[in-house]
Amino acid sequence: MTMGDAMRITPLDIQQMVFKVTMRGYDKEEVNRFLEELAQTVETLNRDNAVQREKIIFLEQQLAELKRAEATLSNTLMSAQSLAEDVKRNAHREADLVIKEAELKAGELIHQARVELTETQRDISSLQKQRLLMIERLRASLRMFERLFEVEEREALHDAAAASEEKLEGESSPAL
Repeated sequence: MTMGDAMRITPLDIQQMVFKVTMRGYDKEEVNRFLEELAQTVETLNRDNAVQREKIIFLEQQLAELKRAEATLSNTLMSAQSLAEDVKRNAHREADLVIKEAELKAGELIHQARVELTETQRDISSLQKQRLLMIERLRASLRMFERLFEVEEREALHDAAAASEEKLEGESSPAL
């Protein structure tokens, strides 16, 4: 995978990413590009999560409207039944058919809204798990970089101490 690819970074990409090693460590530009793409991916996940939350709010509002419509329909049913007592049998039967069709339709709409809400909640749960996995992988990468920097620092201190000892030995040797 090259750093210029337009595809999203997956947790596997992060896990398998290998940086080119230069004389004194990793290529700083390559690490910065990778971290930028990683940040963009996390930002995209956050944005997708926000979109899913908005979708849930929208579906919950639709469900509330359907419940209000069902309550209104139920009140209408009561009124229709009290009025139907004064109407001929045919009018009474027709009113019952219309009401039952409306109840079935409202039930179907409520069921569909609940299914969509369940699917959206499952999607959000999946996105949240992906986000936590991404954060853990990023944390592991950062710990690895920290350990590498500590090794580099110890080597630099060791090299400096060795150079200092050589200089002292050269000054204390007798002149010939």
